[in-house]
Amino acid sequence: MIKKYTCQNGVRVVLEKMSTVRSVAIGIWVGIGSRDELTENNGISHFLEHMFFKGTTTRNAKELAEAFDSIGGHVNAFTSKEYTCYYAKVLDNHAKFALETLADMFFNSTFAEDELNKEKNVVREEIKMYEDTPDDIVHDLLSKAAYDTHPLGFPILGTEQSLSTFTSDLLNAYVEDKYIPENIVISVAGNIDEQFIYEIERLFGNFERKGRPSPETKPVFQTNRAVRQKETEQAHLCVGFEGLPIGHPDIYKLIVMNNIFGGSMSSRLFQEVREEKGLAYSVFSYHSSFKDSGLVTIYGGTGSNQADELFETIRKTLSVLKSAGVTDKELTNSKEQLKGNLMLGLESTNSRMSRNGKNELLLRKHRTLDEIIVEIDKVTVGCVNEMAEKIFSDEYTLALISPKKQLTLAAN
Repeated sequence: MIKKYTCQNGVRVVLEKMSTVRSVAIGIWVGIGSRDELTENNGISHFLEHMFFKGTTTRNAKELAEAFDSIGGHVNAFTSKEYTCYYAKVLDNHAKFALETLADMFFNSTFAEDELNKEKNVVREEIKMYEDTPDDIVHDLLSKAAYDTHPLGFPILGTEQSLSTFTSDLLNAYVEDKYIPENIVISVAGNIDEQFIYEIERLFGNFERKGRPSPETKPVFQTNRAVRQKETEQAHLCVGFEGLPIGHPDIYKLIVMNNIFGGSMSSRLFQEVREEKGLAYSVFSYHSSFKDSGLVTIYGGTGSNQADELFETIRKTLSVLKSAGVTDKELTNSKEQLKGNLMLGLESTNSRMSRNGKNELLLRKHRTLDEIIVEIDKVTVGCVNEMAEKIFSDEYTLALISPKKQLTLAAN
């Protein structure tokens, strides 16, 4: 059962006791990501995430790492388009120490200039590494094509140019402005009792920052074509369609539909592209939900001389899905697979902590597993067919990275 609590300053807490395990996962979720940035400071949310690990007023970077190693725990962080998370997983008897160490990082990081300069170089290398993985870059290229100048189209890592402008003063100002209590959720899951909430209140319930809300505008889906020529072994193709925002009443219909089309090894897309035609090793589709929009992405990687055939196969598979619809067997299999993945995916404290933190931050509500299963079971063949017709329209965006320009693809 999930226990919710709001600290006196507005920081929200969600705690789920799992008495059958011996670990505890703690996550500090901040409702700030690359979507909240400007062109000139793009990447600051991700860079700030790095700098929280580079030393506090009481510990240097090595001592922070040793603090978790010494108790057999793990600590990490990640940044997305709409939130940043700092998290740790430890044995239950070390939960208080882990929370205190995370609080030290969160409130007492110094952002020292020497560490800042070293970490800039680390992130530059991260950007370069990302550039060497075209199967990753093409998804960013698709976001840029779909959202154009809207911040949802910004790369999470930022650019080398924007990175060069970051200073200690700029990071401190960004924290004061964005890391405000109402933007923060502390999520805890594991073998821990409700008394732990008082420890959270003690460490996180008293700070105040004036801050200001980030101006947000709903993005307008664009039907652009983005083609980048790059020396790669394969052509990497993404096709994008406008999806649904997080919390939309039809979201489970879309999840079931996507699973049938391209979310598994038995999906239409995998069977047609890989099993029948042998065009790709990696081919799949997925849906990304944001606060006010969504994006359905279809990805495939193939030889550059087969990119047009891959694209046409995707289009034909979509056409058949829309014209013939799905079968009862496909629907049943998809539902059971989704329910199985849901259950199996929530067996760890980390996954529970992540699910609860994200739900509280973005939706402020928590559905039980039984409630979610009911929603999945409500989806009918008719629902899936209607969703396919709605999502897979003629309005799509396209991104391609290839060693040679695919003029046919670019013109479609």
